[in-house]
Amino acid sequence: MSTDATIQGLRTTLEDERESLRSQLAELGYGAQLDYDPNFADSSQVTAERGETEALVQKLVTSLHEVEHALEKFGSEQYGLCEACGQRIADARLEARPEARLCMACAAKSH
Repeated sequence: MSTDATIQGLRTTLEDERESLRSQLAELGYGAQLDYDPNFADSSQVTAERGETEALVQKLVTSLHEVEHALEKFGSEQYGLCEACGQRIADARLEARPEARLCMACAAKSH
């Protein structure tokens, strides 16, 4: 069973991850219009770069939502409980993936 110190450590990890994700998104211009030089001779390269950036932004946004969801669960004391079966998520899983929503058994069923 998780101790208060372990839970607080996981919360701190999630808070740090949230800040890192927000920083990465800001660096990519998330929320702002991404500017690409329309006069650039190789429009296929611009299109490819735009696609790569948009895919990365989407991945970061998804991760940010997962982290924020996990942080919200601390307030309701639901953190560490499987969203499918209600059982405690193993400490080892939470240490590896602090944002985990499912225990290993339910995660295996969902894939």
